[in-house]
Amino acid sequence: MWDVAPLTMALQDYRRRWPQEQAVIEQFERLLAEPANPFVRERLAGHLTGSAWLVSADGKRLLLTHHRKLQRWLQLGGHADGDCDMAQVALKEAREESGLPDLALESDAIFDLDRHWIPERAEVPGHWHYDVRYVIRAGSDERFVVSEESLQLAWREIPPLLDDADPSMARMAGKWLQRGHSET
Repeated sequence: MWDVAPLTMALQDYRRRWPQEQAVIEQFERLLAEPANPFVRERLAGHLTGSAWLVSADGKRLLLTHHRKLQRWLQLGGHADGDCDMAQVALKEAREESGLPDLALESDAIFDLDRHWIPERAEVPGHWHYDVRYVIRAGSDERFVVSEESLQLAWREIPPLLDDADPSMARMAGKWLQRGHSET
């Protein structure tokens, strides 16, 4: 059986920090209240994914992927595939997709939430991703390895992302810059 309690508590903390995001928080809460397992991709009505806001050691740059299937520049991430610990899902995906050594979860607090539609591909019908995002910090070695899920990876300065066409990317850049992150 899957355990939604830790994620439910993390959503309560997120609501305290980002009360203006009530609508998306409620979407996640409705997902978790349903009887079907939200941690598996076979739940085609919608399921959880974990993503990494993967920042350089000094906090000034972000590692992005030119996603092979979606053909867009995005943060690293992927399906929970049954794992209920979404922070660990984000960390695992960051490791797999970047090949970077010494990645560290900055905090188990949710950095951002996003619900977005994934269009139909091959035998997989269109469905919702409920993406739970965490801050992952790189170590001193920034030499990445492009995985099969990416066309390309690139370190990008964060301030220009405020003008990104993807509203969730712009929102995360704003949150990061608002927190005043740089060297820690």
